[in-house]
Amino acid sequence: MWNLPPDTEDLCTEAFLSLGLSMSEKGANDFPRVLLLLSSFLDRAVQNNEKLLDSKKVKEPLTVFHGLKAPNLGIQRYMERIYKYSKCSPSCFVLGLVYMDRYLQQPGVYVTSLNVHRLLITGVVLAAKFIDDAFYNNAYYAKVGGISTREMNRLELNMLFCIDFRLKVDVTTFGKYCLQLEKEATIYQVEWPIKACALVDINNLDDTKCGSLTQRHAEVEGL
Repeated sequence: MWNLPPDTEDLCTEAFLSLGLSMSEKGANDFPRVLLLLSSFLDRAVQNNEKLLDSKKVKEPLTVFHGLKAPNLGIQRYMERIYKYSKCSPSCFVLGLVYMDRYLQQPGVYVTSLNVHRLLITGVVLAAKFIDDAFYNNAYYAKVGGISTREMNRLELNMLFCIDFRLKVDVTTFGKYCLQLEKEATIYQVEWPIKACALVDINNLDDTKCGSLTQRHAEVEGL
């Protein structure tokens, strides 16, 4: 994980508020700041990973989260769509990032434009079911994510098994992820330097135990 200085309760609370995680009511066009920062972080991670793979002339291993092509909808708009229609709490996006990071600890698995959307919807769905008081069924989440219900079920099970059903996130870990997103905001405001992404482990590019290629990447349609 990220190597951060020891965080304090005050710092974590400040980051929690700054990211908009305390939003309890939202209007049609109100989006918490965490969506912008997380989408910026993931955009940069995808770019760095794809440049690295291209420079090493390495073929990307395929998982059930991969599509044949990247969706037309960008990461930020996709996250806004998920937030608007799923009505999940903002904290689900931080937990979703934790689950994505745990999934990406597998050798040879990393986030790219071909899998980031499916990883996002799956991570957020797992988070909503784990921490929110109310949530929808997978048929609805599949429609929000632009995939079939059958695929949503398969992605959910695949991520659960690949992270060994480790859905619990302690307060310290949650706080560190919040602080890291705040740190990314500072970097973005300065110059967005290119650096290795903490979500990536390229030490071993052998095929992973998880699944096969999804046969097509459904485009995200309007509800």
